[in-house]
Amino acid sequence: MHFGRAAAKVRIAQPALSNHVQALERELGCALFIRSTRRVELTRAGETFYERCVGILSEVDLSAEITRAVAGQTIRQIRIGTVYPATTGVLPAFLAKYPDIRIHISSGNTGDIIRGLENGQINLGFIRPVENIGSLRFSSIAHERYLLAVARTNRLAEQAEIAIDDLRSERIIAFNRKNLSYTERYFNEKFEEYDLTRNIAYSCDDTYSLVSLVSAGLGIGFAPEWTEGLPNRAFELKAVRGIDFRIGFGVAWNKNDPTASRDDIVDIARSLARPGR
Repeated sequence: MHFGRAAAKVRIAQPALSNHVQALERELGCALFIRSTRRVELTRAGETFYERCVGILSEVDLSAEITRAVAGQTIRQIRIGTVYPATTGVLPAFLAKYPDIRIHISSGNTGDIIRGLENGQINLGFIRPVENIGSLRFSSIAHERYLLAVARTNRLAEQAEIAIDDLRSERIIAFNRKNLSYTERYFNEKFEEYDLTRNIAYSCDDTYSLVSLVSAGLGIGFAPEWTEGLPNRAFELKAVRGIDFRIGFGVAWNKNDPTASRDDIVDIARSLARPGR
C-alpha cells in the first residue's frame, strides 16, 4: 500500500511502477487503487484481482510440488499456520524427521488459516473446529481448557476455590467481539449465559494481550492452560466452580496438497499438541 516501498522491493523506479499499474487499470477498465496524498488502498475490484492473482501463483507453486512428489523428490518446505502459539515450541519433531526442509510458521485466526490452506499458501493449519471446512481435511487433536487468569496481587489469587459470584465484582478482560471467531463467540455466549457481560471492561485480539492486561492488574480473564508455561508470568490460573471452558483444537490440510497429505506429515502434526495443553 505504498508505491515507493513497492517499487524498491521489485527494484524498479517508482514512476515506472505507477505506469505499469495505470496500464493494467486501463486494460481491466477499472481502478484497482484509491490514491490520496495520505494513503493508498485497494478498491473492491482491486481486492478481487489481488486475491485471484495470489490464488493463481499459489496454484503454480502447488503444481511444482505435485510434480516433485510424483517424481519421488523430497519435500523442500512446510508452511504452517496456527492459532496456537505453543506450536512453535515443538518444531524439533519436524526437524528430526526432515532435517533438510525449511519450516515457516505464521499465526492468525481460524478463518485466515483456512483461506491459506484453500489457496495453497499454507500446508498445515492448527485451527479451532469449524462447521463447514469444505474440501479440506480436519483431525481433532485435543480440547484446550480455559482457566481464570488473575494477577498475583488480586484477592482471588489467594482463594482455594472461586465461584461465579466472585467474578461479579471484578473487571473482566474479554476477546474482541468484532473478530467473531469461534473463540470469541464461545466466550461471549458464556458471559451472557452467566450475566457477566456488564463486567467486561477491556477487550483484546489475542491471548498474549489478555494475560498482559491481567498481569498489569487491570482485570481478570479466561486464558488457555498453556499460558501457565509462559516465562516470568505475574498471574495465576484458577478453576471457577460452575464454569468449564473447553475449546477444541486440531490440524487441517488440503487433500490436494502433496506435502500435507502424506501420512507421516499428518502424524507428526497430530503430535504437536499434547492433550490438556
